Amino acid sequence: MTSTTHTSRVVTQRPESRRRRSTEPLDARPGGLKRAPVSVVILTLLALFAALPVVVLVLNAFKSDTELATNPLGFPQTWNFSNFATAWTQGRLGEGLGNSAILVLGTIVGVWICAGMAAYALARLHVPFKRGVSFYLLIVISLPAQMYLVPLFFMWTNIGLYDNLFGLILIYTALNTPFATLLLETFFSGIPRELDEAARLDGANEWQVATKVMLPLARPGFLTAGLVVGLAVYGELFFAVIFISSPDNMPISTAFLSFQQGFTRMYGVTNAAGLIMIIPVIVLFLFMQRNFINGLASSGVKG
Repeated sequence: MTSTTHTSRVVTQRPESRRRRSTEPLDARPGGLKRAPVSVVILTLLALFAALPVVVLVLNAFKSDTELATNPLGFPQTWNFSNFATAWTQGRLGEGLGNSAILVLGTIVGVWICAGMAAYALARLHVPFKRGVSFYLLIVISLPAQMYLVPLFFMWTNIGLYDNLFGLILIYTALNTPFATLLLETFFSGIPRELDEAARLDGANEWQVATKVMLPLARPGFLTAGLVVGLAVYGELFFAVIFISSPDNMPISTAFLSFQQGFTRMYGVTNAAGLIMIIPVIVLFLFMQRNFINGLASSGVKG
């Protein structure tokens, strides 16, 4: 009798002990929320560090040059909206936005085609010297693009691609394809091989396996690569200045070169142009931030 009553007491006491543990505050547990305030403070400081330059840019876009010299960090005393009209007309921002859109879309499509086929071959096919090719792409990414500037300039001039948006798209595609290939290779490698093997057993050829099976599963990777490449092309200035000379073909990144009067710069107009330039980027990132984060955090499908 004593043994049975003892065991019954133990059994009845176990749920109570579990309830007591569950009702304990999280900050009292080891490894609980003790570190949460520190992490919140650090993340808040990082958010302020990232947001303050944008806030200063917005405020300075409404100031005159004289007020910028006396009050560079405060709120504007008089909101000067004429900076935006001057920046739009003098910098030809409308034509610059159109040219930048052509460059961004053309480069993204070119990178998707070249990097997609290369990444699929490296990840899913039996390619000889596969590791050597991946190592070569890694080396190409680490090399400065200025090394190819002089021979590329003479070659583009001889074949008629100088001062041509299509020629600049080819340059951007070649510069961004190695990185996009390595990025997409991780997505294709994360897809289970049973899927393409099952498709081949059903009679699908290699093209159908790549386009009907692999491509939809690697869509987050393509969206991530397209967003990264598009942002890089949108703000690129070095090759745009060298390979584009006609004002009609200038992208928006080169508009800041026109806000110069002798040895002085129109800082209020420059800030207004910078604000106009970053608005499409912010809007695009707000719409695609979930896809961008999911694409960076995942590599294909798990299973």
